[in-house]
Amino acid sequence: MIRTSWRAVVWTALVALSIPLAARAQDDGFVSIFDGKSLEKWDGNPEFWTVEDGALTGTTTKDKPTKGNTFIIWRGGEVADFELTLDYKIVGGNSGIQYRSFEVPNEKWVIGGYQGDFEAGDTYSGILYGERYRGILANRGQKTVLKKENGKFKVEVAGSVGDTKEIQAKIKKEDWNSYRIVAKGNHFKHFINDVATIECTDEDDAARAKGVLALQLHAGPPMKVQFKNIKLKQAKTEGGAKSASAAPAALPTLRTALAASVVGQADAKKKVLLLAGNPSHGFGAHDHLSGCSLLARLLNQSGQPVEATVHSLQKQGWPKPEELAAANTIVIYSDGGGGHPFNAHVKELAELTKKGTGIVCIHYGVEVPKGDSGNAFLDWTGGYFETNWSVNPHWVANYTKFPDHPVARGVKPFKTNDEWYYHMRFRDNMEGVTPILTDMPPKETLSRGDGPHSGNPAVRKAVLEDKEPQHMAWARQRPDGGRGFGCSGGHVHWNWGNDSFRRLIMNAIVWTAGLDVPSEGVKAGKVTVDDLLQDHDEPVPADFNKARYQAMIDASNSGN
Repeated sequence: MIRTSWRAVVWTALVALSIPLAARAQDDGFVSIFDGKSLEKWDGNPEFWTVEDGALTGTTTKDKPTKGNTFIIWRGGEVADFELTLDYKIVGGNSGIQYRSFEVPNEKWVIGGYQGDFEAGDTYSGILYGERYRGILANRGQKTVLKKENGKFKVEVAGSVGDTKEIQAKIKKEDWNSYRIVAKGNHFKHFINDVATIECTDEDDAARAKGVLALQLHAGPPMKVQFKNIKLKQAKTEGGAKSASAAPAALPTLRTALAASVVGQADAKKKVLLLAGNPSHGFGAHDHLSGCSLLARLLNQSGQPVEATVHSLQKQGWPKPEELAAANTIVIYSDGGGGHPFNAHVKELAELTKKGTGIVCIHYGVEVPKGDSGNAFLDWTGGYFETNWSVNPHWVANYTKFPDHPVARGVKPFKTNDEWYYHMRFRDNMEGVTPILTDMPPKETLSRGDGPHSGNPAVRKAVLEDKEPQHMAWARQRPDGGRGFGCSGGHVHWNWGNDSFRRLIMNAIVWTAGLDVPSEGVKAGKVTVDDLLQDHDEPVPADFNKARYQAMIDASNSGN
């Protein structure tokens, strides 16, 4: 009896600490968690966060941008079941309110979890977004249910709370609006100016029961966001004490609570969506489905916190919006040019990349037309194959040196005979772009006449006269925090048997999903011809000589 009373008293005391001491409870149960004068109990980068005109203010400028999304975190305790109200004003860009969220390891002031979005634009204000956490969970106007079916995350639209355009009409541009978030159990509601914007029930096993509260300052163009009248009402236990959740039978230690938070974060695996293009070049080349299937199997066996799935564009068509939104990175291995699958979906993909979705393009998947698609690729990955500028010869590239970059970790020198495109169109001054695979093409690669893919004066000058080494794979860290990668190799299917080439691509996928790459690189497994014969679109020829191709694979790995 004495022990029970002691624990109850200590638990009540600890819970009380989660409520700001300077805040006095109001009659309606709300407490103010921002005093309008200082950043007491708020933790953010002082280069961007201040108090201005009685409002908590985040500002970026052209001269002082943030390299990735940055947050100011409320240090008054965690939230579980609660109601939050505040007023906000935004000029340019987009922002959001993080709740039941987690702090990303080794990245200061970076948060992931549920987010009530708002923006200067007309689309996302009021949605429920999973920052570094499953993508868009409810678009504006939707009632959704989040589920796990057959091991795959699914956003199911179960109804409507209103018309998105009518909701937007009630939101004032560059002026003050009110935002309210209600979280009870696994059920969430958002309101802007007392108009319901979303309703969501999270039945997924990755649902979060509690976590930190934070406010977002988004990377990208200059913006200013302000918050005031920030008030919080947390749920009450049967005994009447406010808490993030009901007191457990045994008092947890701080270490236990932190460990539980880390475990909960680790359980939310990064989603990798591999888009396999149509068959086009016959057996043994451009085997998109087989290549994607191999990468997905190996990623899921790598021990990394990723969940990779393959989507066949030939058999399934373009993915549904919720499938794309759930992906942390999207891999495209397909034919390109005018028929590139991304051409018709540039705006859709651009909205996802603004939220941090990674993009990986393999082989012909790096080629798109100049204009909207080309400009998008320069933004997403930093480079692309531009006709009458880039070339597509087959040659033996020999990669002996690699940059100090996560994508190159564990990659050993290798050489392969492939259709290594080069002379890519990159961002001006290689801004934000790191070359990963670089070699000097032999002059024989320019023996063909000029043409859209075969040669042009610019590439001849660069290679034959100026002797400029060429980049066949590259990575980009975007200002919005997202990541992109492109690689021109991948024509020859059997090159997936090369351990270093395969590890390079797997590293890139893991990195663009927002994870750190191990110092030794991602475990890429061992691949045999039998592995490479799985999931082909075309039948295996009757005279296929397995022993010959296995010997080729073994020889390519002999130096490793």
